[in-house]
Amino acid sequence: MHLIWTLIVGFFIGLIAKLLMPGRDPGGFIITIVLGIAGSVLAGWAGQHLHFYRPGQPAGFLASIVGAIVLLAIYRMFARNDTV
Repeated sequence: MHLIWTLIVGFFIGLIAKLLMPGRDPGGFIITIVLGIAGSVLAGWAGQHLHFYRPGQPAGFLASIVGAIVLLAIYRMFARNDTV
């Protein structure tokens, strides 16, 4: 049940991040879930290193969205299509 909940929350986090950063993004459903989960992991890691969270404490929903937006921005920076 924990895995299903993680996938559902990851999807919504990724979906909100994509909605807040409009533009062309890769993939569909699966990539959105991966983006949301990775954003949550990034937010948790950064929050623990900045002492916002204790070790083992998960990131909050808003921090996870910010983490997903950061990952999406990094992806766009490297995947920019400069062919004219």
